[in-house]
Amino acid sequence: MAAELSVFELRCVWAAGRNPEIVDVRSATEFASGHIAGAVNVPLPELEARRADIHGESLVLVCERGIRARAARAALLPCFPAAQVLHGGMHAWRKERFPLVRATRTGWSLERQVRLVAGSVALAGIALTLALGRGWLALAALPPAGLVLAGLTDICPLGLVLTRMPWNQVCRVQQPSQTAEEAPP
Repeated sequence: MAAELSVFELRCVWAAGRNPEIVDVRSATEFASGHIAGAVNVPLPELEARRADIHGESLVLVCERGIRARAARAALLPCFPAAQVLHGGMHAWRKERFPLVRATRTGWSLERQVRLVAGSVALAGIALTLALGRGWLALAALPPAGLVLAGLTDICPLGLVLTRMPWNQVCRVQQPSQTAEEAPP
């Protein structure tokens, strides 16, 4: 059995009536922003502690592009020698416009939103410092200070603010529209 399978091969596996366990090793917020129907979320940092949550003989590991899924496969290989990685991960799945289950209104993970806002604030602070004077340097210092705080306390103030935004509120989960032969178990 190959170490990786494509999104098309996974759909063929389902069409053939086989039902591998799909384990998504992305963070909970990435998972909520869009995942494969029927997937179980076991974030990579929790993999060792939650190994008992993985039951399938046939196992497909998923992350955003495949890097974390490959690391998960390496860790699980002694217990799950048939484990496979979804080649290209959720990026390849979305690229083919295959159905997703979303638990939030946005398709962007919280981590991605934090990176965008922090980077934008830092760039704005630098631009304002160059254009208007050194007084704006404090604005550019906010994102690194927030990262240090998040690293020391495991609490991200910007992440907490962003979770309260309307686009990050939990919405009613809509099941993807699929025909019976396309639908995973």
